[in-house]
Amino acid sequence: MQSKVSSGTVHKIPADVRKMLLSSPKAHTVWEDITPLARNEWICWMTDGKKAETRDRRIQVGRSKLMQGDRRPCCWAGCAHR
Repeated sequence: MQSKVSSGTVHKIPADVRKMLLSSPKAHTVWEDITPLARNEWICWMTDGKKAETRDRRIQVGRSKLMQGDRRPCCWAGCAHR
């Protein structure tokens, strides 16, 4: 099993997102294939929620979307930290 998980352009990979990616080889493969800017947007979208429940839900939705091959979070204005 691979243990390397690439970060975004600004955001480092949080432990809970890293754990999700390492537990899902298909999502991890897509993650490593997208650009650092796209990874940055995924990280920001997943971790931007104010409540823990929102963050957990976004991480699970992100996992599902990555497994489907989505390369960017849908319906989100983008990371303000570019």
